[in-house]
Amino acid sequence: MHRTALRRPSHPTRTTAGRRLLIAGSITVAAALGLTACGTASGALQPSGSTSSTSSTSSTDSTSAAASGTATGAPQQPTGTGAATSAPTPGSDAAGSGTGHAAPPAGSTPHQAATPATSGRTQAAGTPAPPAPPAPPAHPGSATKVISSTASGGRTVALTFDDGPGPATGQILDLLAQYHVKATFCEIGQNAAANPALVKRVLAEGHRLCDHSVHHPQPFEKLPHDKAVYEIGAARDMIVKAGGPGTRIDWFRAPGGGFNADNEHIAADLGMDSLGWSVDPRDWSRPGVPAIVSAVQKQLKPGGVILMHDGGGDRSQSVAALKQLLPWLVSQGYTFDFPAA
Repeated sequence: MHRTALRRPSHPTRTTAGRRLLIAGSITVAAALGLTACGTASGALQPSGSTSSTSSTSSTDSTSAAASGTATGAPQQPTGTGAATSAPTPGSDAAGSGTGHAAPPAGSTPHQAATPATSGRTQAAGTPAPPAPPAPPAHPGSATKVISSTASGGRTVALTFDDGPGPATGQILDLLAQYHVKATFCEIGQNAAANPALVKRVLAEGHRLCDHSVHHPQPFEKLPHDKAVYEIGAARDMIVKAGGPGTRIDWFRAPGGGFNADNEHIAADLGMDSLGWSVDPRDWSRPGVPAIVSAVQKQLKPGGVILMHDGGGDRSQSVAALKQLLPWLVSQGYTFDFPAA
């Protein structure tokens, strides 16, 4: 009995001690778990959470900054058709048309031209434009002869008047009729088109016509071939139209005497000889009537071609000089002729 009594108390004692150890272990485990939980709650994962928060804040701040920059006038790329201040891409349509284009976005292919929003073209992007038709070839070979003498030679003289018809043309025609003189009028195409009645009067009174280009461009010899073709050919058409059916144009005189092989051949293809001169009193510069008269008297040789003007400005000095030259020429035994053709 004593042994039994002694063993019974010992079992509860061991049980109590075990329980205490279990409780102590549980407390330790709980403490460890508590520290882990506490660490998690107090910032063990904070870097990841902080990064997310910072990123979110940064994104918000960037958006706010962008909006703020737009509102406060920071430079922004213009868009749409109103972007007139953007620099056009070299070689693009904007370079010549003045239409603004937005620059290509960052990361786009370099040198890629922006497509205008308002373009009305139907050509597919990247498709090359069809080549322009080539200009007619320039005439090869040497220059033709530029005429500077009369048709008959001997003691003859040819009077030629450039740049008309103009306000002085009628007065010159009156003087020529008074002395029964025939002359050659080298007319500007646009002037002939504007004064067809004077062109018809020139022809009706027995004078002849010469092509002197459409616009009198200078230096004429520097014109490209296609431009020379236009200036010569279109002027001829204008003068013929102003003169009416049957109008003949026998000569072409290059503005400023700017002949070269190309424009001489162009004229020849149209049935016209190249007409120069041998006497130039420079009456176009209005040096004074005595200077004009003196220059003609000093320069003239038998068979010469005199250059004067009935258009291109105030030609009152030319008219006054002609009043003196006509009787002088007659007194010197000259008869009047047309240029050689």
